[in-house]
Amino acid sequence: MTDILDLHKYFLSGHIRKGGACADFTMGNGHDTKFLSEAVYESEEKPGHVYAFDIQPAALLSTEKLLKESGCHENYELILDSHEFAANYIHEPLCAGIFNLGWLPGAGDKSVTTRCSSTIPAIESALSLLDSNGILLVAVYPGHEEGEKEGKAVYDLLSSLERHTYGVYHVKIANSPRAPFFFAVEKK
Repeated sequence: MTDILDLHKYFLSGHIRKGGACADFTMGNGHDTKFLSEAVYESEEKPGHVYAFDIQPAALLSTEKLLKESGCHENYELILDSHEFAANYIHEPLCAGIFNLGWLPGAGDKSVTTRCSSTIPAIESALSLLDSNGILLVAVYPGHEEGEKEGKAVYDLLSSLERHTYGVYHVKIANSPRAPFFFAVEKK
């Protein structure tokens, strides 16, 4: 079966620009941050830039460790703040952005999770930061109550976008209603 993360990379591949700017709006353990950092890096002169957000210090520490141990170029900024405040930090157009909603993988406290109250404004902000031909991926994990609510709210928001400005794809396993799914939003 195709892995959801492989599909993410497929969608991203046509949009990420060497030397461009990207954002990981839900840093987690840093795997998307690492992928984006490597994808935008072109050279010392054009390193690209990745902004990564999380509200949990453990996420920032885990990501920092992963990036340093893997020899990633230092073309990233790890930000201990909510993704809903991304526009306070990002002042350039993004060629790509990623949201992986839910809780920090491996974390003991599953009560600390993304919430509609910050996720919806964060996605709206991310859309306004996208460059033309930019892409935004939003992965939803409906296996818990807040995840199910987020999935519905994200669907409502993205399905209402003006179709001449954005192309919105909804990728879901039809015969597994509690499985993770994602949205890909391309700015035309």
